[in-house]
Amino acid sequence: MTDEEVRLEGRGQAWRIVGTSGSGLDLVNGFLDYLAALNYSPLTIRSYGFDLLSFVRWLKAGKLDLLEVRSQDLLGFISDCRFGPAPGRPPMGAGACRVVAPSTINRRMAAISAMYSFAAMRDPSIANPVPRPRERRTVGGVSRTGLLGHLAKPAPLSPLRLRTPRRLPRALDRDEIEALLGSLRSWRDRAIAGLMLYSGLRSAEVLGLEVKDVDIGARWMRVVGKGDKERRIPIDVDVAGVVQVYLLTERPETDATKLFVVLKGPHRGQPLTAAGLRTIFRHHRAKSGVTAGHPHALRHSFGTALAEAGVDLAVMQALLGHDNVDSTAAYIHLAPVHLRREFDAARARQRARQ
Repeated sequence: MTDEEVRLEGRGQAWRIVGTSGSGLDLVNGFLDYLAALNYSPLTIRSYGFDLLSFVRWLKAGKLDLLEVRSQDLLGFISDCRFGPAPGRPPMGAGACRVVAPSTINRRMAAISAMYSFAAMRDPSIANPVPRPRERRTVGGVSRTGLLGHLAKPAPLSPLRLRTPRRLPRALDRDEIEALLGSLRSWRDRAIAGLMLYSGLRSAEVLGLEVKDVDIGARWMRVVGKGDKERRIPIDVDVAGVVQVYLLTERPETDATKLFVVLKGPHRGQPLTAAGLRTIFRHHRAKSGVTAGHPHALRHSFGTALAEAGVDLAVMQALLGHDNVDSTAAYIHLAPVHLRREFDAARARQRARQ
């Protein structure tokens, strides 16, 4: 049996790795079942499944047993993920371990560590080969102060965690937004883009909206975000009008409860899928020439606009649905207008003291 035949199958919360056998695979699939029992979202379980699939293929290519993996083996896995197979090592097989980004490797290691923690919970004799995280130290032992001083100390990091660059949230400028929105022709696509740009919704949140979740008259909507956490978000008056026109003139007659459905073709009336949404944005990126016009860029544009308008941090966090306020604060610290305003204010205070 080849590595290519080892694959991930399933749907919803039921995902399994198939194509090989053994106690190791039983552990992986048991872990995925455990995540489903804890009511993790289907997307999270699917992501863990693909991360562990790459690990299983790597172990199979190297003829290693999952229950006998040591820390030095994980170092080899990380090295092969970063640079490809080393000379003299067997090929990793299709999709087993291509050269991937540090953030992807960290996510894979988190999935591997969680799986071995699950194994140790079932059988205490099984040791987790991922070293225990080390405590992070504050600079000079000084406690955090200022805007984020109320937060708990940073979470400990694993010694096998790669350093990743800190990137600015990529927001679209005015010309890019106008070009991208101008390329949209259907009321459905305009409504989707409007909810991302003016309400900050994620792709999954847009696709998860049901007709009953949107109160156009009161301009409120109920959004289910990550971890099935609900929040209520106001709807921009213009976007509410676009949604209403879509519902009255364009949405097909269907039994589907989802707000956004397929408009044409054999799947007309069925709920719009994540793949369908990606196809829509891929088409309009090419049509408008806005190569950065991804759904999350519209959400970043919303967050950046809030920061530049001086919206309170707690309000921003509630609107964006962030669990960690650090994620929200990134928009405040990195918004160019905010930086310029604070810089000018500091220079004015300096000049007043001279």
